[in-house]
Amino acid sequence: MEFDVWDGIWLGWIGAFVVVEGVALKRGQPGDTLSEKVWKWFGIGTNGHHPKRTTWVQIRRVALLGFMTWLTVHFMSGGWL
Repeated sequence: MEFDVWDGIWLGWIGAFVVVEGVALKRGQPGDTLSEKVWKWFGIGTNGHHPKRTTWVQIRRVALLGFMTWLTVHFMSGGWL
């Protein structure tokens, strides 16, 4: 396998994520991790806190579901979709 500059850039991006997520986990403060941010941004309830189901919340949740579905199929199919 040949290593090129884009491999380095993507690995650097992944490494930066690992560092940021690791710091967030070590701090242990609520709302620091990527998961907690995604739950907040897309109106997903956690630990007994459930946001009011508005049309806007539902649109954001459907958008997240659609994106995650596409991303999974894209990665698993080798770019078929």
